[in-house]
Amino acid sequence: MSTDCPVSNAYAPEIQRVCAAYRSKGVSCTLVYEDVHVSPADVRRHLDEHRYQGIAAAIDADASLAVRVDATITPETVVVDRAGAVRYRGRIDNFYVSFGHSRQVVTVHDLRDALDAVLAGKPVPAPVTEAVGCFIVPGPQRSH
Repeated sequence: MSTDCPVSNAYAPEIQRVCAAYRSKGVSCTLVYEDVHVSPADVRRHLDEHRYQGIAAAIDADASLAVRVDATITPETVVVDRAGAVRYRGRIDNFYVSFGHSRQVVTVHDLRDALDAVLAGKPVPAPVTEAVGCFIVPGPQRSH
């Protein structure tokens, strides 16, 4: 997540819908802010502006979590199972074709498909997809 990425901000309603829909299935969501200069006050303001409720938020100030899961874009979703294994990393859906270019209708719901597969104990059909958005600015300890 990023406070100033227009793609991240545009996805706020869909992120909230997905988190709400899967909460009753035992899925928890956390918004991880990948801006090395963001403050807790900035995060609270962003959460309020985009009406996030009931979703945990954290700041990955040194980008160590992004490095661990190989996230490079905001918004980029990562599904981690109960054992701590990354089962999916990539886009939320196919709304954005490229930065600034979107579809009229979403036809692929990658995050929902990944969550459904993990909950069913099945392999994720496409465990890695290419996210469209803003690049994560490397933190002080970022290795790439």
